[in-house]
Amino acid sequence: MSAPAAVCGQCLRHPPAFDLSFAGFCYRPPADQLILALKFGHRTALASWLGQQLFDAIPDRYWQDDAPDCLIPVPLSRQRLQERGFNQALEIARMLSRLSGVPVWPDATERLRDTQPQASLPLSERKRNLHQAFGWRAEQGVLPAGRHIALVDDVMTSGMTLHEIATMLKLIGARRVSVLLAARTPSPGDAL
Repeated sequence: MSAPAAVCGQCLRHPPAFDLSFAGFCYRPPADQLILALKFGHRTALASWLGQQLFDAIPDRYWQDDAPDCLIPVPLSRQRLQERGFNQALEIARMLSRLSGVPVWPDATERLRDTQPQASLPLSERKRNLHQAFGWRAEQGVLPAGRHIALVDDVMTSGMTLHEIATMLKLIGARRVSVLLAARTPSPGDAL
């Protein structure tokens, strides 16, 4: 985005549960087409490239000053995972892990119930759609208490999915939750 350390107006009015976010791209051409090719065209090699671009967009101080304890990909529903055959967020997280040395916990969170795709809903219904939709599955018996967790996803639109997961993580003790995104949909009026 235009100012890497800026806080958007929406976040000022309604602060999300996560502490900070970084995005490699604005979700507009050509980045949007690359992400669509990854998700729906099964072009999984693009996940590594997107992960590399995201890593390059994150300031070095993030990995040095308070590096996350783990990278957690946003989970897909079982049905969506079966249809797609892979989780694009996990594939991006794997590249971030290779570059940063931070481990991926691929199964730490789960969808407790299937939800409608967020993109198909008006903003006013997105929060209700995701309420209590996510849970923690102890990764090798580890809990998030006192940890810095980094959530990884391909695209953030309204941020509601990431807000809900971060809310759950903080309720069970996460000290800090960051969000690492291949792309972010700009809000109306954002400078690009």
